[in-house]
Amino acid sequence: MKHPLILRAALVLAFAGATGTAFAQNLSRAQMQALRTACEADTRALCAGVQPGGGRLLQCLQANPDKVSQPCKDALGAARAAQSQ
Repeated sequence: MKHPLILRAALVLAFAGATGTAFAQNLSRAQMQALRTACEADTRALCAGVQPGGGRLLQCLQANPDKVSQPCKDALGAARAAQSQ
């Protein structure tokens, strides 16, 4: 099992990589933390075999919309809204 800090870093990179540099620039540190916190359990449960990077974790979550928790969906929606501002 990967160390939790490595998984959190991988989540940040995966989300930022999947949506481009603008995504990371438009999110505050608090928003990134909320995204990591909300989606960490989903990523572990749904994407355990997915290699982090290149947006693969985000793609995995998007491929399983019925299984993603509501807090993760909410955090992803908030991140998308921040990206569009």
